[in-house]
Amino acid sequence: MGCSRVLSISLFALASAVYLPAQSAPEASPSFQPPAEARTIALTVPDGTPLQIALDSEVRVRKVGQPIHGRVMQPVYVFDHLVIPTGTQATGHIVAIAPVPGRTRALSALNADFTPAHKLSVNFDHLVLPGGRSIELHATVVPGSGQVIQLATAGEHQKKNAVKDAAARKMEQARAQWHDARKQIESPARMHVFVRYAVAQLPAHPQYIDAGTVYSAEVSQPLDFGSESVSAASLSSIGTQPPPGSLVHAMLLTPLDSKHTQKGSDVDAALSQPLFDKGLLILPAGTRLRGSVLQVRAARSLHRNGQLRIAFRQVILPDGAVQTVDTSLQGVESDAAGNVQLDTEGGAKSTPSKTRYITTGVSVGLALIGSGGKNDVGTAGPVAGGATGYKLIGIIVGAAYQNHTYAILMSAYGGGSSIYRNFLARGREIVFPKNTAMDIGFGNRTTLPMPAADRGPAR
Repeated sequence: MGCSRVLSISLFALASAVYLPAQSAPEASPSFQPPAEARTIALTVPDGTPLQIALDSEVRVRKVGQPIHGRVMQPVYVFDHLVIPTGTQATGHIVAIAPVPGRTRALSALNADFTPAHKLSVNFDHLVLPGGRSIELHATVVPGSGQVIQLATAGEHQKKNAVKDAAARKMEQARAQWHDARKQIESPARMHVFVRYAVAQLPAHPQYIDAGTVYSAEVSQPLDFGSESVSAASLSSIGTQPPPGSLVHAMLLTPLDSKHTQKGSDVDAALSQPLFDKGLLILPAGTRLRGSVLQVRAARSLHRNGQLRIAFRQVILPDGAVQTVDTSLQGVESDAAGNVQLDTEGGAKSTPSKTRYITTGVSVGLALIGSGGKNDVGTAGPVAGGATGYKLIGIIVGAAYQNHTYAILMSAYGGGSSIYRNFLARGREIVFPKNTAMDIGFGNRTTLPMPAADRGPAR
C-alpha cells in the first residue's frame, strides 16, 4: 500500500494545487470520483501563486535598497487549508529607480514640476506569519501593479429575490472582510492629505509611495507548509451542487482590458479560497473557472469610458470534470483612480470623477480673468493667464512682463486644455490585469458530463 498510496497522494495534490496551469486542462471523467479512503495533501504553495501585498505606511522614496513593509491583503489557501492568513507581514525593498525620460522631464518643467515621478521597482523577500514564524520569500512583483485599489460591488443594485438576496448577504460579508483587511493599513488624516497635495504642487518636491498601494507578487519558489490528512467524507462532497447565492473568491488568470480584449474571448480564473456549504467542502482552492467576454466597448471621444462584461459558465474540478454554471460578477478590485462600478448583471464600467467639474471650473475662471482687458482686471490678467497655462512658471512670466496678449494666449490654452482633458478627450479604459481579485456569485447550476473525446485542446 506504501508506494501506491504515495503515488495517489502526489497525483491528487498536484491536481488540486492552488492554481492549475493555464495552458492545459487534465483529461476529464464524467463526474468527480472521490477516493474511498483518507488522503494526505501536501500543503505547498506552488510557483505562480499571487500574493496581494499592500504597503501599511507611506514611504518617502530616497534610494535603491530602501526597506518597505506591507501586509498580505488576501488569504492564501492550499486545497481547503489556510496557510497564509490576511494580515501576514511582508518585508522587502526598492530594487530600482528608473530615470525620467528627457521628454517627460521637459514637459514637466514647462508645468513648473522639476522633480517628476520616477518609475519604481520593488520586491518582497520575507513573510512573518501572525504566530511569529518567518518565511523566506522568492517572488516576482507583477509589472504594472503598485496602485491604490478599491472594491467595486454590485450588491447595492441587486433585485429583490431569494437568489439575489442570498448573494447580497454574502457580498456584504465579503465587503466587511475587505474593509477589515484595510484597517491594517495606516490611513492618512485629512490634514496629511492636504499637506501632501500642497507639497506636490511645489516646483521641487519629494516622491512618495502612498500607504495602501497594492502589489501583486507571484511566488517563484514553492512555499512548504507541511501536509494534512483529508478524510474520505470531506473528499466525497467535492463537486456537489452549491446552493444558489453562493459566493466564491477567485483570481483572474486572463488579463482583460476594454481596448484590446475581443468579444467572445476566453476568460479563466482560479478559486483563491475554498467554497464550503454547511461545513462540507464543495470546491477546493485552485478549482478553475472558465468563461468568456460577453460585451466589450473601448473608450471613445467625448470622455465616454470603456465597458466590459464577463461571465463564467464552467467549473473544472480537480480531476478535470467540467460542470456548467450560471454566475455573475459580484465584486472586483480595481485601480481607485478608475472609479469602476458594476451593474446588476456584473458589467463593469468606469465612471467619470466629479472633481473634473471643479478643476475645469477653476481653470475657466482663471482664463476669464486672464483674458479680461487691462482696465477691467489690471495686472491680474497676465498672472491669472499664466497660472492657467503653465502654473508657477506662467505666473512668474505674467507678473514680470505684464503683457495682456500673453495673458489672452495663456488663458485660451489653459482653459481649452482643461475642457479637452475632462470632457472631449478619450475616456478611461476598463483594465483588469492578471491576478485581479474577483467575487463571483452562483445562480442556478446544472451539471453536464464532459465528453470523453473530441474536447479539443484547453486554452
